[in-house]
Amino acid sequence: MNILLTGGAGYIGSHTCVMLLEQGHDVVVVDNLCNSKVESLKRVEKITGKKIIFYQQDLSNAAGVDEIFKHQLIDAVIHFAGLKSVAESVDQPLRYYQNNIDGTLALCDAMLANGVKNLVFSSSATVYGNPETMPINENAPVGPFNPYGRSKLFIEEILTDLYASDKSWNIALLRYFNPVGAHPGGLIGEDPSDLPNNLMPYVSQVAVGKLSELKVFGDDYETPDGTGVRDYIHVMDLAEGHLKALEKLQAGPGLVTYNLGTGRGCSVLEMVAAFEKASGRQIPYQIVGRRQGDIPTCYADPSFAEKELGWTASRGIDEMCADAWRWQHMNPKGYL
Repeated sequence: MNILLTGGAGYIGSHTCVMLLEQGHDVVVVDNLCNSKVESLKRVEKITGKKIIFYQQDLSNAAGVDEIFKHQLIDAVIHFAGLKSVAESVDQPLRYYQNNIDGTLALCDAMLANGVKNLVFSSSATVYGNPETMPINENAPVGPFNPYGRSKLFIEEILTDLYASDKSWNIALLRYFNPVGAHPGGLIGEDPSDLPNNLMPYVSQVAVGKLSELKVFGDDYETPDGTGVRDYIHVMDLAEGHLKALEKLQAGPGLVTYNLGTGRGCSVLEMVAAFEKASGRQIPYQIVGRRQGDIPTCYADPSFAEKELGWTASRGIDEMCADAWRWQHMNPKGYL
């Protein structure tokens, strides 16, 4: 198939590019490079020995997006593009709503105008907010705790309304838990443009000496060690989930929703200990106050994805940390 990836130069997008190309698909990437670098795509080409068609374009440019569909044969779209920091979204809610929602609307307009109705959407477990019970399945109540999560939920509702209006669409909503790790070859990985907002790249940059210490946001949660518990999933497992979702769309399922996680929770301090083991380096950290928009515990019930897609996460915390460290150690300054 010919697959368009919005935000395909980013962390999850670049790893998904590798898997798509290795499975024989052709890939077109559109990315505005606001939090990614074109070097990632060059390295994907090096890993796979295959070419990517790349457009540097913002999705808010509706005419520009439509031109891409006019010039490229597209069978399906994986929509990664969007701003993604919980903390930043609390400070800049309007920017998050405008960027994430407007870009999706422009993309859907272009898809509709060009007869492309297969879409995989990169949603988030943040749509569940602060759930009352664990693990979280797809039928759990939604109630995002921050503007980032609300922007994802609004888009899910937009896509649900789109499907209700036209049943010829096939849409998969993938609710990610916490992607970490890197391609095992060490050539591509997570490379945030500014100070990392997520745990793994922050820990990695402390280990490599780029940052002096890790800030742990809160140690007074009702968790085994007081720090936040999350469901960390290897980015390569996540990429495999997208391929399985694309396969599912070929069967014409309509609108479907899947959690992509491991089903296991890991605390911040447990992850720090695992990374120290993988890197052989001490990770100095400081406990600071809770971060606005965070919740104590969040981990998935991924059984529906296993049943419907034949997908399960197979890589554990040790492998996640080893691959993340390999990437950071080989690329101490990221893609620079």
